[in-house]
Amino acid sequence: MYDCYRPQRAVDHFVRWAEDLDDQTMKAEFYPNVDKTRLFADGYIAEKSGHSRGSTVDLTLVKLPAHPTRPYRPGETLTPCFAPQDERFPDNSVDMGTGYDCFDTLSHTLDPRVTGVQRAHRMLLKNTLEDLGFVNLAEEWWHYTFKPEAYPDTYFDFPVSRGSLAGHR
Repeated sequence: MYDCYRPQRAVDHFVRWAEDLDDQTMKAEFYPNVDKTRLFADGYIAEKSGHSRGSTVDLTLVKLPAHPTRPYRPGETLTPCFAPQDERFPDNSVDMGTGYDCFDTLSHTLDPRVTGVQRAHRMLLKNTLEDLGFVNLAEEWWHYTFKPEAYPDTYFDFPVSRGSLAGHR
């Protein structure tokens, strides 16, 4: 799982980042082909999120046993999120055709350029989650919202800390 509940304050932080057109620090990896002024219009960033309603998750498939991933090291060379899997920043997911949070049309779940095993992985994730009542956001292979939502008009803002999860593993 990449992301689940996200307090509204975190969404507000993403919005401030997206509006700061001078901050291009991660462009080379996460949105190399998209002008930052397009992040809202193209649907990559929203002022309100299903994550803050507790109904949306970002997830992938992982081959078991899952191996830990290394953290990002500030200043390391960035590689486009749509590069071949062995060239992208490493994570422990199966190859989905792009990395997570890749703001590019290649991340669209049904992009016809994604074929073979990558497409099979996307379809396994999509079909499995849809059978369980989740709906995919077509622009992001990793993004699913449970329907019907319990709180469709509510955006929660309670903070989550690592300590609050103790004993719930």
